[in-house]
Amino acid sequence: MLRGLDISNMLIIDRLELQFQPGLNVLTGETGAGKSILLDSLGFVLGWRGRADLVRQGAAQGEVTAWFDLTDDHPGRAVLDEAGLPVDDELILRRVNTADGRKTAWVNDRRCSGEVLRALSDTLIELHGQHDDRGLLNPRGHRAILDDFAGLDAVRDKTRKAWRAVGHAKKALVAAEAAMAAIRDEEEFLRHAVAELDALDPQPGEEADLDTKRRLMQGAERIREDVQRAHQILGHDGAEGAVSDAIRWLDGVADSAEGQLDAPLAALSRAMVELDEATDGIVSALETLSFNPSELEDTEERLFAIRGLARKHDVGPDELSIFADDLRRKLTALDAGDADLGRLRSDLDAAQTAYDAAAEKLSAARRTSAKALDKAVMAELAPLKMERAVFETQITDEDPGPDGRDAVAFTVATNPGAPAGQLNKIASGGELSRFLLALKVCLTREQTGLTMIFDEIDRGVGGATADAVGRRLSQIAATGQVLVVTHSPQVAALGAHHWRVEKKVAKGMTTSQVVPLAAPDRVDEIARMLAGDTITDEARGAARALLSG
Repeated sequence: MLRGLDISNMLIIDRLELQFQPGLNVLTGETGAGKSILLDSLGFVLGWRGRADLVRQGAAQGEVTAWFDLTDDHPGRAVLDEAGLPVDDELILRRVNTADGRKTAWVNDRRCSGEVLRALSDTLIELHGQHDDRGLLNPRGHRAILDDFAGLDAVRDKTRKAWRAVGHAKKALVAAEAAMAAIRDEEEFLRHAVAELDALDPQPGEEADLDTKRRLMQGAERIREDVQRAHQILGHDGAEGAVSDAIRWLDGVADSAEGQLDAPLAALSRAMVELDEATDGIVSALETLSFNPSELEDTEERLFAIRGLARKHDVGPDELSIFADDLRRKLTALDAGDADLGRLRSDLDAAQTAYDAAAEKLSAARRTSAKALDKAVMAELAPLKMERAVFETQITDEDPGPDGRDAVAFTVATNPGAPAGQLNKIASGGELSRFLLALKVCLTREQTGLTMIFDEIDRGVGGATADAVGRRLSQIAATGQVLVVTHSPQVAALGAHHWRVEKKVAKGMTTSQVVPLAAPDRVDEIARMLAGDTITDEARGAARALLSG
């Protein structure tokens, strides 16, 4: 609920502070007094896009502050929370416009963007008037209005969920089809490459082992001759035999040497062990160096085949087996692809069927609710002296989407037999005001805590019709807050709170101010609205009669 508005240096407003109340708040005043400036200023602090030249001439900047009460379940709390802004029971909006056009906004003393302001404004204020393109006159919003009237949130949410499921299923199918198409384009290559890799069957580390083996075999002849010579020197006819003879000779005389040969004998025994180990290693090496000449050819052939295949596929030799696994997986996917595509198509068909059912249920509920809304609006038109007019909610087919397959438009025919058309294209100013009011009365019956602004919605009507308009506005205000800019004394008399907007000239400077009216002042203001500049006793009497109800 809007509790107050503080305006500084905006157009012809020098400084103005207003405090609003629940119920019906009326603002009256002569044409040009500045009533529209109040709405421009409120729209500015709410982030609405409007006129650019708002700063009062000669001022460095203009500033508007608005403060609201937020209930515990107010939707504005979610907007604040998502934007990371402080959330409290009181919401304070402040926006500054410099003379050079720069705009800065704060929410609860935290800087914020115009986008956040506009998101908040959608939860705070509803503006209705003959030039309102944000609300009832905008056909793009009629479907949501009908859904809210009918309480179709659950059915609509189910349709949206089904629509998302269709989107996910389509995306999965398209991706799978694209992947299959790409695999099919390289199917011949895949099958040839896998066959070639399977035939060779390269193993990680094999290329290095083959290279070592090849180099060893290439130098084996030269190495073997030297190793063989060393084996002969160390063998039984060489060092091993000589050490054995020395041990035998020394062992035979050791007893007579009084222990002098014990250490040499021990050393020779250790040397004998080491010689045995060395001889065994040499024998093993000789066996390794012994190979069939064709084995070198086989080794080189496999080594070159592995290296050649690695170059062909631009991978390392040790990565060939991993590369082969990847190709096999692609072939497996290709072979299983038709089955997968069939399953994905079945998933899409099921999702589409679920969406069609949800959308049809939503459409049926909308058609039923449209008749109820039409009946309710028609009932409201009679007291507004439009009993011959026809209001109809038209539902037509449109391309499927998250909110179903229905296009919704509120249409009117001002007289029986006349062609129906959109609200803002068929009805005159006064008729349009009454259509909007009748529609709004029907739409707010189950709503509470709303702050609505009606900008000269009673233009073009008077007498009993203006009184009916005022009573409908009062009815709406009974469960919320309504601000009405009006030239109708019948409407003004029904206000619970009344302000007069007036323009003054002082020292060559024109300013606009808003004066709260007490009971006697209300009599004079409504008398002025009835009689004009010259207020007569008769006009005051008529004003008192209106105020007494």
